Amino acid sequence: MLASVAFVVTVILMVDQIIKLFRKSEVSYEVEQVLFLLGGLLLLLDFGYRSYLIRFPAVTNTYEALVIFAAGVLLLLYLLSRKVPSHRVAGQQPEPHTHIMFVGTVVVFVLLALASSPLIPDDLVPPVPALQSHWLVMHVLLSFVGEAFFVIAFASALVFLLSSHEEKRLQADRITYLSVTVGYFLFTVGALVFGMIWAEQAWGSYWSWDPKETWALVTWLTYTLYLHLRFIRGARGKLTALVAVIGFILTMFTFLGVNYLMSGLHSYV
Repeated sequence: MLASVAFVVTVILMVDQIIKLFRKSEVSYEVEQVLFLLGGLLLLLDFGYRSYLIRFPAVTNTYEALVIFAAGVLLLLYLLSRKVPSHRVAGQQPEPHTHIMFVGTVVVFVLLALASSPLIPDDLVPPVPALQSHWLVMHVLLSFVGEAFFVIAFASALVFLLSSHEEKRLQADRITYLSVTVGYFLFTVGALVFGMIWAEQAWGSYWSWDPKETWALVTWLTYTLYLHLRFIRGARGKLTALVAVIGFILTMFTFLGVNYLMSGLHSYV
């Protein structure tokens, strides 16, 4: 029920943002701040309630992963919305942040639409023994917080690629760089380091070349390439923006595509 309300909030957000992106008269962005925060808190409450019912952090199936992922993105969008002036005067072009917020909201809409669909069971099932590990909890939570930053990086990279205004492109590039940097650190610790520790406890091996492990490594290497291009080569602009977009596509494939297209040790999530 809480996730369903959050989904409705997301739909309202998306419609409101579409209207404001094309409106030429004065607009206010205060409503967006409230709705981003409300949606994120509702999903966290859903996570907390399910965790209480199964007596374990609710991070052990695809539905719960979608809820946590969407919550992280909404809360990051709330923080981003606080960087936007609360009002836009008539005739003024929207800030790049508003376009980034819209793309991020669309991603959340897709995540929650999947969570609400019959394709993703939302049954409350106690975790199997292999999942009853606090290393797993840290692995999943940090991974999805990192991936939430990758959503922001994807949105800002799209804004960079589609905008012709130089100042907007510079701002979008800075947001992409910051988001990838923070997300990369969290994803490295959560997906790779904690993931390997959990894998050793659950399956007796730190690395098994399981499809999800392999694609997580490919995703990590893609964002490593982004940071290499920025740090070592000093590259920026279209090339790095494209790498950030590709990284997000790989992130989503690793999260969802691998589950349904490949069998492996992670098939139950």
